[in-house]
Amino acid sequence: MKVTVVGAGAVGASCAEYIAIKNFASEVVLLDIKEGFAEGKAMDLMQTASLNGFDTKITGVTNDYSKTAGSHIAVITSGIPRKPGMTREELIGINAGIVKSVAESIVKESPEVILIVVSNPMDTMTYLAHKATGLPKHRIIGMGGALDSARFKYRLAEALGAPISDVDGMVIGGHSDTGMVPLTRLATRNSVPASEFLSEDRLNQVLEDTKVGGATLTKLLGTSAWYAPGAAVSGLVQAIACDQKKIFPCSVLLDGEYGLSDLCIGVPVVLGSKGIEKIVEIDLTDAEKEHMQKSVEGVKATNDLL
Repeated sequence: MKVTVVGAGAVGASCAEYIAIKNFASEVVLLDIKEGFAEGKAMDLMQTASLNGFDTKITGVTNDYSKTAGSHIAVITSGIPRKPGMTREELIGINAGIVKSVAESIVKESPEVILIVVSNPMDTMTYLAHKATGLPKHRIIGMGGALDSARFKYRLAEALGAPISDVDGMVIGGHSDTGMVPLTRLATRNSVPASEFLSEDRLNQVLEDTKVGGATLTKLLGTSAWYAPGAAVSGLVQAIACDQKKIFPCSVLLDGEYGLSDLCIGVPVVLGSKGIEKIVEIDLTDAEKEHMQKSVEGVKATNDLL
């Protein structure tokens, strides 16, 4: 199993590290446009192999897509990260050209590849990958919902004073500060609704803290986060590579599901060896539908900038 990660910055390197540590891939190719940068990151990571107990080979290359040939899965992290005060949507002017070029270059070398898009604005970049490559819809996946749901569960566990292994929850909708739809109604602590433990006000605070999770970290760090995004990607890659049939909320191209078409937005999907094996349609309340529609409008407005 060969996995390519394009972009050897903080997010890309974290992706490569977590994938390698899980030890399910034979090779991870880390590619970057900056001379020697991916090679250095790969060498540094390989020098942890004996310490962390993995046998995955990590190879670094400078802008040579021929070295990615035969990749089963490719992750696109390329582009500029957010700075404090920036929205994800403000990145579109630069990142669209980068993502289009990267997606086309990957598919040229690996025509059967499954693409995972991380670059922001993520829903629109996932849509762009569809338009640029023409790959079947089940082979292009936007990562955002998996990350947003991990942040949701962190905030839930914090509010509940519970171990995070006890907590489950999901975020659908667009991967933006205003577009996320954390499903507090369905959040649970060991199968018991979280609303049995938390007041409506406290659950609403969890919801709001989740929606600004990325912006909060950007303000603290001075740039986008990388550990949780890298872990989220590694979870998606492992689910596909190991045919786990796991459900993750991901940004996918909809064709009538949820009454929506011709856009990519976060909904729960089953991930397996073919990529997206099923889009799971859940019944939403009127309030959740309203929030989802606002999210859709935001994603469409960003798509229009393309």
